Amino acid sequence: MANRIEQAKEQIEGLLQRAYEAAAEQGALPAGATLSGTVEIPKDVSNGDFAANHAMTGARALRMAPRKIAEALTANLQLEGSWFDSVEVAGPGFINFRLGGRWYGDVLRTVAEEGEDYGCVELGRGEKVMVEFVSANPTGPMHMGNARGGVLGDAIASVLDRAGYEVWREFYVNDAGNQIEKFAASIDARYRQRILGEDAVAFPEDGYHGDDIRELAEGFYELHGDKFLNKSEAERHAAMAAYGLERNIPKMQADLRRYGIEYDKWFFESELHESGYVEETVALLTERGYTYEKDGALWLRTAQILRERLAREGKSEAEIEKLELKDDVLRRANGFYTYFAADIAYHRNKLEQRGFDRAINVWGADHHGHVARLKGALDALGLDGDRLEIVLMQLVKLLYDGQPVRMSKRTGKAISLTNLLDEIPVDAARYFFNSRPESAVEFDLALAVRQDSENPVYYVQYAHARICSMIAALAEDGHAVPAADAVDAALLSTPEERELIKQLAGLPEEIRQAALALDPSRINRYVTELAARFHKFYTVCRIKGAEPGVLEARLFLADCVRRVIALSLGIVGVSAPEKM
Repeated sequence: MANRIEQAKEQIEGLLQRAYEAAAEQGALPAGATLSGTVEIPKDVSNGDFAANHAMTGARALRMAPRKIAEALTANLQLEGSWFDSVEVAGPGFINFRLGGRWYGDVLRTVAEEGEDYGCVELGRGEKVMVEFVSANPTGPMHMGNARGGVLGDAIASVLDRAGYEVWREFYVNDAGNQIEKFAASIDARYRQRILGEDAVAFPEDGYHGDDIRELAEGFYELHGDKFLNKSEAERHAAMAAYGLERNIPKMQADLRRYGIEYDKWFFESELHESGYVEETVALLTERGYTYEKDGALWLRTAQILRERLAREGKSEAEIEKLELKDDVLRRANGFYTYFAADIAYHRNKLEQRGFDRAINVWGADHHGHVARLKGALDALGLDGDRLEIVLMQLVKLLYDGQPVRMSKRTGKAISLTNLLDEIPVDAARYFFNSRPESAVEFDLALAVRQDSENPVYYVQYAHARICSMIAALAEDGHAVPAADAVDAALLSTPEERELIKQLAGLPEEIRQAALALDPSRINRYVTELAARFHKFYTVCRIKGAEPGVLEARLFLADCVRRVIALSLGIVGVSAPEKM
């Protein structure tokens, strides 16, 4: 796929190399040196469209002042047949290139010809990547943190897909362990309170207090009556956990589907235990000498593993000692495996059994301390912990008209994903939550439903709808969007037109950078700027009533913008409406 900005930079490199060879042949520059440097896009467009620093980086090797090198190079530059109209020397030796009309026309033709594939890049080259995200405990409704993690994970997967990776989306269901026991005990307490009275049955101090637990207990009572009252605690808890999970998991799936998220697989932790895979994984760690027994429990030598990892990374012994590393329990004295043991087994399953080249997890920032431990455990299994990449996201601060909205999952006062989507459009939620993972989000419910330029998603969607309406109106007047080869792009010569085309050209690089950094918020910023440049172009450059040739060129440009806005919004799971 074509990346016209990168190709222009490559063309500059070639032009400069040939200019150096010509200058050296004439004796204007010393022969035998290697000419290298970087080509950047200046912040100030008055300095040109691209700036090369080769004269400055080559000054030592050539033993000449950078300005003189730059002048010798520009004197020998052959721009004929290239994308560039002119070149000039600036400051201490920068070489500034200005694009000609042919490049702008090639950008628009690329957008039209590549269609839905525009912006795709060959970064991943088919590498298999799993993106695991949300993975909320199925013990209650999904909340605001899950809402943000869902968008980030889904958008990361979309970016990686367009960057040439083979992408798999997965939800890890924690349907085993302490959280499920606490869940069952909470339902059980409400169930027995329903029969015996609330004063007769104490509620677990660390139980789940939400109304959803009461509803599950009531549903269980309606189904079974008091038949479970005299059964053993183990029987009651097993039945209530199964009942609760059978209802909660489909609700989670429905909520995420409503949110525009579909997974390739919902992977259940219980399967790891039932298949013996957790036990097998712990046995492998034992075989490798990384476990020991103490107080009846089996421990992982986490501190030793992390010391080895940190030493490989160049940390000094003094730095390592300051971290106060500790070991972790893998199997408790009662014979049950810990969540950490299951997590190690699950990631071994990803990398070894299913053969993913990379595993990417989207976690809340409160899981920060778990990252190194899990990577270290994978090192201990010989799986290279660096194949696991963790995107840590900060929390969401929910506001309404600037005032904070309090949330607490423990007390049942959390804002659930269902509640959120009842209040605001899915598009607004997805756009707002697709922000830089390392930054906290202040999400204002009132702003998210505003229909004006203060609401960024409305601002971008309005640009798309505006173009669609304009195209429809012009079609009624007999002006259809022309084919690419019928457009004279040289007529698109105003600063507003050219800045808009440059922004169109930037999508492939934004996708590449977003994939490298696992930061899909770059797409938000990109498409917001694209909308801003379109609105400016539309204000300054008349389309309807423009002279022949110019009208068709501007209409074609507007249609290319429409295509790219829709593509960009699609990456982050936001719709591109034709009417607003």
